[in-house]
Amino acid sequence: MIENRLHFVRDTTFTEDASKIRAGHGPENMAILRNLAINILRAAGHRNIAAGLREVSYQAFTRPLDLLGMA
Repeated sequence: MIENRLHFVRDTTFTEDASKIRAGHGPENMAILRNLAINILRAAGHRNIAAGLREVSYQAFTRPLDLLGMA
């Protein structure tokens, strides 16, 4: 299967295929950060990643830290 679940989510939610980051280790690093965000949201119980990102963005300075247990 070419499009696995994680890549599909990265592409539809973060529009990864349209990214302009192409040099050096940039694409790999961004994929790692996107995977981290998706996995943290899934661990927090979000089934819809786009909705989870919207919810986190409402409290951009506190909610992400809460998810990581750092607040």
